Amino acid sequence: MPNIKSAIKRVKTSNDRNAHNSAIKSAMRSAIKKVDALAVSNDVENAKAALVEANKRIDKAAQSGLVHKNTAARYKSRLAKKVNG
Repeated sequence: MPNIKSAIKRVKTSNDRNAHNSAIKSAMRSAIKKVDALAVSNDVENAKAALVEANKRIDKAAQSGLVHKNTAARYKSRLAKKVNG
């Protein structure tokens, strides 16, 4: 554990950011899995609704730098292909 005041603050903010980023990334992954499951079960209407939500979460993660923008584009493209195909 650090002794210097600024180092203590860095540890605290680092842990807070880590928790926040983990929650966002986890929500993104859950949304992706939900779309996958609905696409496999041929539930087209619900899959399209879930796709909109997943795209929103993917864009948020890419915007904050949790995922690279090309990775986000790849996720969105693959999900759209599964839902439409």
